[in-house]
Order: sequence, then structure tokens, then C-alpha cells
Amino acid sequence: MSTARPTTLNHRDRAALRAVDEGRCALDGPTLLVDGVCCADQFLGARLTDAGLIDATTETGPVCLTASGRAALDAA
Repeated sequence: MSTARPTTLNHRDRAALRAVDEGRCALDGPTLLVDGVCCADQFLGARLTDAGLIDATTETGPVCLTASGRAALDAA
């Protein structure tokens, strides 16, 4: 897993982080589900996970913000 952080968050990244913070997201493999629906950006879940902004205890299931994700969301 990469520890690279995105230099800036785009609108979609911030919206996904807000949805994760609200408990509305899960992973199904690398795919991020929001309210049970696949995110249109098929790489968003993997990108946020690889950046260390979200974390899941398993490959399939609910996700949560990491400390870095919380800081990025608070700064946005």
C-alpha cells in the first residue's frame, strides 16, 4: 500500500470523505459504495485508501476516516 498523499483534494474526494464521515460508505473490494451504490469514479476508493485517508477493517465492509482523512476533511 502506498503512503503517498494527494497534494489537493478535488470536489469528489471531499464529498466522498464527508460521506465516509457520515457513515454512508463501504468498500466492495476496491469499489467505494455510497448509500449502497457504486461510486461513478471506479478508482476513488482505492485512491483514498492508498492515500491513507480512509480505512476498512476488511476488504469488504464499512470504511472510516483515518486521522489523515479527518485532517484533510477539516482543512477542506
